[in-house]
Amino acid sequence: MTTHWTTAESPVGPLLLTADPTGVLTSLSVPDQKGGRTVQDGWLHDPALFREAEEQLTAYFAGELKEFRLELRAEGTEFRERVWAALDDVPYGATTTYGEIATRIGAPRAAVRAVGGAIGANPLLIVRPCHRVIGANGSLTGYAGGLERKTRLLGLEGVLQELHDAPSTPSSPQL
Repeated sequence: MTTHWTTAESPVGPLLLTADPTGVLTSLSVPDQKGGRTVQDGWLHDPALFREAEEQLTAYFAGELKEFRLELRAEGTEFRERVWAALDDVPYGATTTYGEIATRIGAPRAAVRAVGGAIGANPLLIVRPCHRVIGANGSLTGYAGGLERKTRLLGLEGVLQELHDAPSTPSSPQL
């Protein structure tokens, strides 16, 4: 199946979006993302296919959209797909923990590391809100797109408003 792609500018850097030929979004990656996608030979550059996704992302970054209404498809193990589905239920402006996601999918609390691995493998950053998952002690833990982006996204959603409003400088404390 042909992969279609485009890029979109955003406040967290350029976004690489991929979709199947019907326009179902299959990934959203950022530069230097751990496990992120890069354009491959044979992919078809097709910006028109992504018009709705770009409009919703623009509205999200403008603070006007709280819930994405895009058709998504990410392929993974049954466990990863359960974790990713649980991410979809974390509302805008809220956070959850890895342990809470484990409980939500019926996994034992000992599965927290596996849940973290599944979250780290999420191919649909931002639209599938893995940035809303934090450590049990409230700390901002790993994010495949980088902790600076996680901080910006949570700040945009009002979770970390004081960090979002602070100037971004190299001397700013990192969470």
